[in-house]
Amino acid sequence: MHFLRIFIFIFLLSCEDNFQEIQNINSKNILPIGITENLKLIYTDSAKVKAILYSDLNKDFTNQSFPYSEFPEGVKITFYDNDLNETIVTSDYAITYNKTNIVNLIGNVVINNFDGSELKTKQLYWDPEQEWLFTEEKFSFKNIDYDIIASRLDANRSFTIFNTGKLDGKVLVEDN
Repeated sequence: MHFLRIFIFIFLLSCEDNFQEIQNINSKNILPIGITENLKLIYTDSAKVKAILYSDLNKDFTNQSFPYSEFPEGVKITFYDNDLNETIVTSDYAITYNKTNIVNLIGNVVINNFDGSELKTKQLYWDPEQEWLFTEEKFSFKNIDYDIIASRLDANRSFTIFNTGKLDGKVLVEDN
């Protein structure tokens, strides 16, 4: 019996803790297919510049099963309309999902439109195909007719269609 106790004691002492090694074997290292620093991407249509995207860092994960591209140090995008008017969008972080074509802007999101209007929020989704913006976060919007703070936004890019949740602020209303 004494021999059995010594054998079990030696056996227990000889065991290693391989838990971290097992975790490393089972984990997938998600590595980008490419990394770009100081990115300047120019989008054109019919030989006209439509947008310019600037970012200090871009990580391309289009090698994943749900491909995406992230901008961990933020973005600045300048959009141009047909009259070359500029709309500037900035955020601290951005991610684009290739399969859904949705852009998620996060952190200090600001849209400065050429007409002087300004939208600020913590987070904003953008669908470039539909030219549609939406968020469930609190936001502020100012222009000639509005100075509002609201929760939830559902709007087109030019803010001519503008749906919100609970609203607080000033709105100019025309009486017919």
